[in-house]
Amino acid sequence: MTFTAEEAKAAFPDEVVTVARTRLVKVPGLAKPVALITLDNGHDHTRPNTFGPQGLVSLNTALDEAFAAGPAAIAVTGKPFIFAVGADLSGVESVSDPKLAREIAQTGHDVFRRLTESSIPTFGFVNGAVMGGGLELALSCHYRTLSENTAAIAFPEVFLGLFPGWGGTQLLPNLIGPDAAVTVIIENALAQNKMLSVKQAAELGIVDEVFGSADYLEQSLLWLAKVVNGEVTPARREIDRGAGWDTAIARAKSIVDGRTHGASPGATKAVELLELARENDSVGLDRGYAAETDGLAELLMSDVLRAGLYSFNLVNKRAKRPAGAPDKSLARKVNKVGIVGAGLMASQLALLFVRRLKVPVVLTDVDQERVDKGVGYVHAEIDKLLAKKRVSPDGANRLKALVSGSLDKAAFSDADFVIEAVFEELGVKQQVFAELEQHVKPEAILATNTSSLSITAMASKLQHPERVVGFHFFNPVAVLPLLEIVRGEQTDDAALATAFSVGKQLKKSSVLVKDASAFVVNRLLLRFLGEVLVTVDEGTPFDVADKALEPLGLPMTPLTLMQLVGPAIALHVGETLHESFPDRFTVSENLAKFVKAGKKGVWIWDAQGNASADPEVVELWTQGDKPSTSEEVRDRALSAIAEEIRIMLDEGVVAEAQDIDLCLILGAGWPFWNGGITPYLDRSGVSERVNGKPFLAPGVASVPAR
Repeated sequence: MTFTAEEAKAAFPDEVVTVARTRLVKVPGLAKPVALITLDNGHDHTRPNTFGPQGLVSLNTALDEAFAAGPAAIAVTGKPFIFAVGADLSGVESVSDPKLAREIAQTGHDVFRRLTESSIPTFGFVNGAVMGGGLELALSCHYRTLSENTAAIAFPEVFLGLFPGWGGTQLLPNLIGPDAAVTVIIENALAQNKMLSVKQAAELGIVDEVFGSADYLEQSLLWLAKVVNGEVTPARREIDRGAGWDTAIARAKSIVDGRTHGASPGATKAVELLELARENDSVGLDRGYAAETDGLAELLMSDVLRAGLYSFNLVNKRAKRPAGAPDKSLARKVNKVGIVGAGLMASQLALLFVRRLKVPVVLTDVDQERVDKGVGYVHAEIDKLLAKKRVSPDGANRLKALVSGSLDKAAFSDADFVIEAVFEELGVKQQVFAELEQHVKPEAILATNTSSLSITAMASKLQHPERVVGFHFFNPVAVLPLLEIVRGEQTDDAALATAFSVGKQLKKSSVLVKDASAFVVNRLLLRFLGEVLVTVDEGTPFDVADKALEPLGLPMTPLTLMQLVGPAIALHVGETLHESFPDRFTVSENLAKFVKAGKKGVWIWDAQGNASADPEVVELWTQGDKPSTSEEVRDRALSAIAEEIRIMLDEGVVAEAQDIDLCLILGAGWPFWNGGITPYLDRSGVSERVNGKPFLAPGVASVPAR
């Protein structure tokens, strides 16, 4: 193995070491004991097992002991609820020596491969969360069992800008087939790090057996004995190494091209490595592992990795401790929720509140038909959850019983938290709040899901404006994790603390935002969309303008985003921003004509999924004779965003640049592997060119500016 214990400690002195301990266990039916290796970093389940150099050395030592005992089998398991979740990322971002980067990559292979090439049967007893390097450790074993309560199963590396580099790209496709491996390693990772369920992991063949959590270890050991004695032979898939493999690689390339546009080296390398895995003899494994080591050593030294780790730290650390949030002791308990409106957004909110808070939720609207439709939507969605076995029959019935509708706002008299989701017009929302104040108790929180309007203006005519707070969700509500919590000029700490408490219970990542037009995400999206539309107005072809930002690897192009959000909404928010900032936000006359004509989008798609501009839209849109190139469009859009972010920071819209990055990652799908918008603008030189200085102090993002 590459590292000695002393070298590992010197390289990563602050590593939270996952210690591997070997004990011999007698199992009925086996003449020899089983060497059981348990991984444990000494912390509870909130600090999962990870592997740094010291942890790998400890596992290697445990394997020495296991092999020396001459057991019937060797099994690896984890501490309660946790198997292992990959490499120790906290130390990786500080790696600055290429030799050390290569040693880290090589050591994982050296240790895990001992299990793969063992003449003694090896078993992975996956008793809990397993991701990244932890999953590679399990795959390195000959056989695997899984606990039925395992909450997280995934290869998140491509999501972070890396690839599974300790055997994952070589072992998984040869176990479950290349197409399924593309789904797990690439497609799920680029779909916001989608996790596998226990059922999916078993159906794919990643694990051989699933056992109940209560006696998981005992059942796994008894099953191990049957395998060793030949009573059970776990099934293995026949792998198509010809046309099937070609088709899977073609699909992988299509996914990576479509979602990253070549901007993520980790995703591109993952495709190359999956192709290398086609040859599964010992020479092929040597070749594949060597390629993983080479690629991982290179990426460990790259800005791409540091960008991904910056995003990871924002989401996993900063998002859990929102800057500026009041003391949580000030939060009021919420025992009932009211929702004004019963349309699609209001119904999605009702479903979220009842699922997470498990308190009575009542919807109101202007007529019984709308109320019934809203309540019916929630009940139907709960039935879908029941069909997928995500809730029990009793649980589904309890949730349905908590959701009701009323035409009378007096139904909110005992509500602790009331949120409106009505038409996006200030006068309408002011009227709704004025009516609510006649019915709700004095300490009830009044929240608004406005995407752009002033919270202060909305509360200005109330007797108790201090209890009004912005509570801006992103669509689809169940998917996007961001919640912009907006403090009006008179919002008090109790209302704000309650909003943050509710946001946490809803499992959203909340960011405190100043009461400024369109807040953070919509303000920035409309600024760059506005620039793109201006270039189209000037004469730039639709496809040139729309594809200009593809090198950033954004989840969708500007005009596709406008089509998803809805042109009418984009126009309305644009008009709101133009009213506040007329010198920077223009309202395209063409967009206004577009909305008036009832058009829903620029693009139409054929049966093969190819997009082209709607001829009616082309005819409708009046264009000038000053077209821009893609590079010019991209430069204008990025310069505009850099300018707007600097203004927002100077205005105190959020506490720091990191909060803007967090908002765009969680609310707009900014790729993890790009590391947030501000470090991207820093390292590309745009922020300094536009504003005269970078957004982040050196080292804050661990992404050096160029």
